[in-house]
Amino acid sequence: MKRLIKATATVGGMTLISRVLGFVRDMVIARYFGASTGADAFFVAFKIPNFFRRLFAEGAFSQAFVPVLAGVKERDGKAAVKALVDAILFRLGGILLMLTAFGVLGSGVWMMVFAPGFVDDPEKFQLASDMLSITFPYLLLISLVAFSSAIMNTYNQFAVPAFTPVFLNLTLISFAIWVSPLLDVPVMALAWGVLVAGVLQLLFHLPFLKRLGLLPLPSAKQNDGVGEVKRLMLPALFGVSVAQINLLVDTILASFLVTGSVSWLYYSDRLMEFPLGVFGVALATVVLPGLSKKAANGHWEAYRQDIDVALRLVWLIALPATIGLLLLAQPLVTSLFHYGAFTDHDVVMSGMSLMAYSFGLLGFILVKILAPAFYARKDMKTPVKIAVVALLVNVVLNLALIGPFAHVGLAAATSASAFVNAGLLYWMLRQWQLFTPLPGWKRLIWQVLLANGVMAVFLAGLAPALSDWLAMDAGRRMAWLSGLVFGAIAVYALALLAVGVRPRSSLKPPAV
Repeated sequence: MKRLIKATATVGGMTLISRVLGFVRDMVIARYFGASTGADAFFVAFKIPNFFRRLFAEGAFSQAFVPVLAGVKERDGKAAVKALVDAILFRLGGILLMLTAFGVLGSGVWMMVFAPGFVDDPEKFQLASDMLSITFPYLLLISLVAFSSAIMNTYNQFAVPAFTPVFLNLTLISFAIWVSPLLDVPVMALAWGVLVAGVLQLLFHLPFLKRLGLLPLPSAKQNDGVGEVKRLMLPALFGVSVAQINLLVDTILASFLVTGSVSWLYYSDRLMEFPLGVFGVALATVVLPGLSKKAANGHWEAYRQDIDVALRLVWLIALPATIGLLLLAQPLVTSLFHYGAFTDHDVVMSGMSLMAYSFGLLGFILVKILAPAFYARKDMKTPVKIAVVALLVNVVLNLALIGPFAHVGLAAATSASAFVNAGLLYWMLRQWQLFTPLPGWKRLIWQVLLANGVMAVFLAGLAPALSDWLAMDAGRRMAWLSGLVFGAIAVYALALLAVGVRPRSSLKPPAV
């Protein structure tokens, strides 16, 4: 338990630095470009390589590669690990080079597929296509970074991969402020910033891989592990990335809505991604290598204990994050983005979609924890079947809700599908007796609900009305927001103590 919590805290702390800088990045973009045509075009041009990165690299590839690598590490030692990573690099690099070339040369085709609504606006379509030809090579660079991260995570080195996104945020901030005024089309600076950031992130990883003695060199030699990764990766391509597919469906449909819809969804998604990244992704990053090691060694009781501790952490942290996002949606958008080109109307629209996304935060985080429980056992098919159901639910709800609720309906549909995904994953783990909740859950559930009720009353009672937020200057907004956020954290912590929650006793499973 201590190892899991400590590693999660390490990854979460590094991710927190990155996410805070990410907010600064988005504040700068909002100030300079607002929810304009150029901003819509950039967000789609950036989303497409990011989608493939999360689908292939951080998604299917990592979930298939880490269990295989952990097994080789436990059974065969470092020499075998080096042979595997060399063989993987040769094949992964070749595939990524071909995909990147197709992305750059066929940027217009990709844009027609991923943002068909832009076709009716030739200026927006051409701008987005031009930016995509610059941003698409980021896929190659960041996929190699994800490959490197998987290696380091397998050796319990989590800090460097978690810190790496800082370079993307710093580069985009720099390019938006200092490079954009030098260009005929200022927003193009963001596309060039993405490309430069990818190079910097990859270079940052190389010394740490060398220190591990695992700096890969491409090798065409046959390796049994490559075949196993391929076998596991194919079904994982869809299963692990259903959330990304759902968000992409949102983008496709939003491209048919009024200008600004893509940007409103982007800004609200970024705020929702903050707790998801700081806690959900951090916990999932730590859980998978540990579960894979226990599964490889047949330590099933310890495997179940890790799942139980992870779920208790989710319940303790994700629920208050959900309530906080819901109650502070528009104050958050106002405080972080309502400057320069970002209007009052943009605040209202982004705040509404953030509220819809916030309902799904607990579901998103649960999927991050429950899916690795299957991947660690090299079972990729079950999450795929469940993901198909969740995706169908998302599409049906999107089509049903986009008419009456526009972009807010898209966000609500994505949230609902996350709970369908998480619920089915949990049900299958219980059905197959891969997980049984350990004693203490009923009491913990009620304790956390009571503490969250106290926190919700605090926020609802003290948060000013939206009109007051809009009238404040930047300093007052940030002061009020900081006071509410830190006050809510303190109130929640004190409420947990008052109802009897103690980390050592509430999270620690009984001895087996």
